[in-house]
Amino acid sequence: MNYIVWFDEYRDEHLPIVGGKNRSLGEMTLAGLPVPPGFALTTHAYRQMRDQDADARHEVQDLLARIDLNDAAGLQEIAAKVRQRIEDIPMPAAVDEAIRQAYARLGEVCGDGAIPVAVRSSATAEDLVDASFAGLQDTYLWVSGEDDVVAHVKRCWSSCFTDRAIAYRHEMGHDHDRLLMSVAIQKMIRPKAAGVAFTLNPSDGDRSQVAIDAAWGFGESVVSGEVTPDNFLVDKVIYEIVSRTISPKTIEYRLSEDGRSVEKAEVPEERATAPSLTDDEVKAVAWLARQAERHYGAPQDVEWAIDMDLPDNENVVLLQSRPETVWSQKPRKPVARGQGGLMDGIVSTLLNPVHTRPKAATTEEQGN
Repeated sequence: MNYIVWFDEYRDEHLPIVGGKNRSLGEMTLAGLPVPPGFALTTHAYRQMRDQDADARHEVQDLLARIDLNDAAGLQEIAAKVRQRIEDIPMPAAVDEAIRQAYARLGEVCGDGAIPVAVRSSATAEDLVDASFAGLQDTYLWVSGEDDVVAHVKRCWSSCFTDRAIAYRHEMGHDHDRLLMSVAIQKMIRPKAAGVAFTLNPSDGDRSQVAIDAAWGFGESVVSGEVTPDNFLVDKVIYEIVSRTISPKTIEYRLSEDGRSVEKAEVPEERATAPSLTDDEVKAVAWLARQAERHYGAPQDVEWAIDMDLPDNENVVLLQSRPETVWSQKPRKPVARGQGGLMDGIVSTLLNPVHTRPKAATTEEQGN
C-alpha cells in the first residue's frame, strides 16, 4: 500500500490519493518554485484507519444520519462526538511505521532529527474550482517528534468532521462516507510576515494586477480574518506597486519563547502600524504568485511567507496555490484592439508579460 508520496516525487496519477493541497505542493516543487520540503500521507492511510474498525464506522454513520442542519447546537454536539470517535481508533501499525520513517527521512534531509513540521489537511475534494473546502479542516503548526506527528495526523483526519465541514459538504451534495483525507507533513519555516496573494484584483476582477494581503508572523491571522492586513496592488507587467494600504496589525501568531509551539501575541504599537513587507518583498511575492498562475494557467489564490532563516533575496516561500473561485468563473471582458501599430504592441505585452524577476528597488525608491 502506497502511504507516502514526497512532494518532489509527485505525479498526476497521485492526485486521487493526495488531494488538492498536496497536489499543489508537489506541482510547485516540480516546477522549481520555492516550497518547503515535505510529503503527503495518502488517502490509503485514512481508508486503512476507517475500514479497520467497522463498529466505529457504523457509529459515525449513525451519528451523521441524525444531524439536523437547522439545529446549530445539535450539529456541534454530534460533530464533537464524531471527531472523538475517530481519534479513539488506534493508528494502523503499517501507517504508523510509514509516518515515522518518512518523518525521520525528512529530518535527515533537513539536518534536524526532531524537525518541526506543519500537519495540514488535504481532502480529496479540497481546492477544486467548483467546491473549495479550504479552511474547513484543521492545520497544526510546529509539531515536533514522531509521536506528536502521528497524534496530529489523527486530529487532522477527525477535522473532516467539524460542524462547518459537515454543513458545507451537505450543502454541496458530497457524501460524508465517500470523503477521503490526505495529510501534508511539511517542514516549518520561521516567518517574519505571511499572507495571501490573488493574481487578480478581488475587488473588481482586474487580471492585470496582483493583490497581496500581509501581516506579521504566521499567516493564520490573515486567513482567519483576525487582523486587517496590509494590502498592496502590484502591476503584473512592470511589477510596480500601484496601491498600498498599511493597517494596524494588533496581533500576530509567532513562535513561543521556548521554541516549541506557536502562540498568539499582541504586536507593539510602533510595529503594528509599520508595513509588514518591504517594497522588494512585495514585488517578490507578486512575481512568484504570477509564476504560479502561469504554471496552472488560471488565476490563483496563493499562500506565502517570508522565511527569516533564508537570505533576503531568497526568503519568499510558497505554502499553497489554489484556483481563485469568484472572478475566474466569470467571462473575461474582451480587450479593445486598435487598428494596428502601437496599440497591438501594447496589447501583446499585457497578455504576454516578460518572464523575468522584478528589479530590486533602489534605496531612494524604498523611501517613497
